[in-house]
Amino acid sequence: MNPLTHTELAGRLDGPASAWLDDALAEAAAHAAAGAAGADKITAAAAPPAPPSRIPLWEVRFAAAGRCCGPEHADAVRTLLLQEAHADLDTLTRLYRQGAAAERRAVLLSLPLLVESPAALPLVDDALRTNDTRLLTAALGPYAAAHLDPHSWRQAVLKCLFTGVSLDHVDQLALRARGDAELARMLTDYAAERTAAGRPVPPDLHRALDLALAPAKED
Repeated sequence: MNPLTHTELAGRLDGPASAWLDDALAEAAAHAAAGAAGADKITAAAAPPAPPSRIPLWEVRFAAAGRCCGPEHADAVRTLLLQEAHADLDTLTRLYRQGAAAERRAVLLSLPLLVESPAALPLVDDALRTNDTRLLTAALGPYAAAHLDPHSWRQAVLKCLFTGVSLDHVDQLALRARGDAELARMLTDYAAERTAAGRPVPPDLHRALDLALAPAKED
């Protein structure tokens, strides 16, 4: 994922939407700065700060992005907000758990930009358990490619075939599928089941199977 910059996105919005974006990003930046300043004041002996009593304004903006900037720009707007707010894993998890599908999608798209460790995999796993193709496509980006274990990744490939999601959305498909004998077995079994039931075999299955049957690249 190559997120749009503020300038690039503003150039695609009309005047009111662009002004709304400016205000939203300023609020997110102010929230991040306040959090950093508060953290600097906490000493080792001090009690942890109490959780905020109100929802931060930038999070309200996060939820309203589609309505204020258009659904076609909502992913980009929300991604910028999460980056500007320096959203941590707790915040990402809360926004995902409490959000509608469009908000969950934005959180998933933002993971490779904000989380370096595998700690956010529970969000990816949750998305892969759904049949919502919007969430599946967002979940299988660079973050999943980097952190999903082989078994979960293979199951995700099969989930795409089952739900009709193009394997074009599976980041690093060629790298991870190449020479994967277990994936080849699973794909062969799935194709046999479809054929026995008189159902068509998805064209993407043959593509993935060819990769899985190819010799693994030597390091």
